[in-house]
Amino acid sequence: MVNIQLPDASLVKEYVAGNEDALAKLIKRHESKIYGFIYSKIPDRDITNDIFQDTFIKVIKTLKSNSYNEEGKFLPWVMRISHNLVVDHYRKTKKMPMFRETEEFSIFSIMSDNSLTIENKIISEQVQMDLKKLIEGLPADQKEVLVMRMYQDMSFKEISEITGVSINTALGRMRYALMNLRKVIDKHQIVLTN
Repeated sequence: MVNIQLPDASLVKEYVAGNEDALAKLIKRHESKIYGFIYSKIPDRDITNDIFQDTFIKVIKTLKSNSYNEEGKFLPWVMRISHNLVVDHYRKTKKMPMFRETEEFSIFSIMSDNSLTIENKIISEQVQMDLKKLIEGLPADQKEVLVMRMYQDMSFKEISEITGVSINTALGRMRYALMNLRKVIDKHQIVLTN
């Protein structure tokens, strides 16, 4: 028997029609991407869990009130909700977001060879730490787009929908982020190789 995956839009319709299981499928389908996105902005499991839950509370309220009309764009819509909740969190706490490398999430998976020697592993870790410091120095809007693109593997269309800017603006921010990284690397003659 072939397991055909229903599109998000069909699951949304089923949920609105009363099928609670449809929402569970949607959450399971997009959970890792949404959770990963929130965690990349707020590297605290408890707060991330709260925002993840709040995101789906808003989703449920919107769907139940029949005011959802994002035809076929369920994931970008949910990501936008979670992005807004992250922004709200920082407004309330008056703290700037911090991007932190963790065991589960790596901003850049530069090294994937498991047969690296101890020396190469140490060098590889140093390269990742240096790169992370360089990214931290970028303006917030450029850093956000760079992290979403490189770390969340999002398309520029998704990035534009989540950040609320045009695709051209998102592309421009990515271009400036890369140019700024290159300038710093050249200026300080940093070598990012192992």
